Amino acid sequence: MKLQDYLAQKRVPFEVLNHPATFDSQHMAHELHVSGHEVAKTVLLRCSGRSQYAVAVLPASKKIDLEKAGRALGGDSSELANEVEMHEKCPDCELGVLPPFGSCYGIVTLADESLGDHEQIVFEGDSHEQSLRVNYEDYFRLEHPLVASIASKN
Repeated sequence: MKLQDYLAQKRVPFEVLNHPATFDSQHMAHELHVSGHEVAKTVLLRCSGRSQYAVAVLPASKKIDLEKAGRALGGDSSELANEVEMHEKCPDCELGVLPPFGSCYGIVTLADESLGDHEQIVFEGDSHEQSLRVNYEDYFRLEHPLVASIASKN
């Protein structure tokens, strides 16, 4: 899936933000000169006791609370999947890149409730050198993520 094509097909307005390669969301926020609260960090979770996965989306300025995420997904806890698992679940993405659209891969998406505090969110595009900016309401309408408190301060 090419993310820009997907958003255009769904008639979701977006802005492309090109930048030097970044490999984590805080560096991406720095390169783009935007707040880490507006950058949506995306991680793949392996749900405890099951071979089920979930895409978790939260502000770059926070860290995932694996117990809260696990409970929100109906289990006890969850753990971070590795880059190999990310690539297996999203083979069309550059290694280490995970879009905040789990539904495109048959994976549930879990979003931290604080993302809704911002009019727009920025997230990694199809590569480490490109990000996309969309209105949070458009993202929410398109993805229909499960919303819960899954983050804690760094």
